[in-house]
Amino acid sequence: MSSVWENLTVAAQDPSRLAHWWAEALGYQVISDKPDEVEIRRAPDQPPGIVFVPVTEPKRGRNRLHLDLRPADQEAEVERLVDMGARHVDTDQGDVGWTALADPEGNEFRVLRSRG
Repeated sequence: MSSVWENLTVAAQDPSRLAHWWAEALGYQVISDKPDEVEIRRAPDQPPGIVFVPVTEPKRGRNRLHLDLRPADQEAEVERLVDMGARHVDTDQGDVGWTALADPEGNEFRVLRSRG
């Protein structure tokens, strides 16, 4: 027997704001927005979702888990995400095939080159 990936949970100081930011970034929709939990998914019946839960302390240190996004146009996507409030981060990895960014609460993620 195996498990099915249902959700990724993200601790956030402002779960609703961060969930809406990621929903826009990924083209997802907010399917539940409660004070103690906000969930986004591609569609309500399509797991996995991303669940945002409240914490009082800010993020410290580097993520131990991150998302990799693969857009059709890396440069345009990086520009779009930065315009939305992401910021460039230095992950000290030299010349690689991705751009490292952080969301509005500092969670790192990568924008990869297109496959084509």
